[in-house]
Amino acid sequence: MTTTTVVMVHGIRTSASMWRAQVEHLYGRGIAAVAVDLPGHGTRMAEDFTLDGAFATIDAAVQDAARYGPVLLAGHSMGGLLSIAYVGAEKRPPVDAFIAASCTAIPRGVALQTYRTLARGFDRLPGRGAPIAEWVLDRTLPTETRADFGAGGYAYDAQDVALRSLSVLDLLAALRRIAVPTWFVNGQFDQLRVNERLFSSLVSGSELIVVPRTSHLVTAMRPRVFNAVLDLALATTDAAVARAPSGS
Repeated sequence: MTTTTVVMVHGIRTSASMWRAQVEHLYGRGIAAVAVDLPGHGTRMAEDFTLDGAFATIDAAVQDAARYGPVLLAGHSMGGLLSIAYVGAEKRPPVDAFIAASCTAIPRGVALQTYRTLARGFDRLPGRGAPIAEWVLDRTLPTETRADFGAGGYAYDAQDVALRSLSVLDLLAALRRIAVPTWFVNGQFDQLRVNERLFSSLVSGSELIVVPRTSHLVTAMRPRVFNAVLDLALATTDAAVARAPSGS
């Protein structure tokens, strides 16, 4: 019997630790789960962030998981944007289902420049703006996930280069090539919802899930809801495997 492995890709500045609630949930179900650290983040903070390094990290985890069965890839924010480009590459990777969370915006133009300017402004504040960020997290994240989001440290030095790198991604072309069951998951108050209808329209059969009263940090703010989406994606993958002809 084949079992699906879930590979998870974190957002900008944070690390694999942001997925702790999901890893615990999956392990509790007996599902294999791998949360990666991208270059310049978490355990790899000393490395430089590059797109090639990020894609290599995702691919290594996916290829390893695919040796044992189907793969469900889940990405949040920057990790979601990178995962869209990866799943929608011209040479299709061995991904059987995909969850793209908090990443339905095209990282280009005025919007990206504004984000970079704000990020650099925060960087110039005392403690690089960490006291403000911690104050917000204290008031928005539940106790069960509050410590997870920053447990791997914050990749302040990688932030600007990572944001700049995202502008070269041809996400619209990648979205059109995605041919696996896909779920776009956004919080109601997520600033990156701006292109959610466009994104979901370009992926045939995809589903858009908007979680009420939730911010950009949907995985940490509503862990049980996100875990339910994981369960849905896993059930969909299992059903597809069961329908596949023997030996396919």
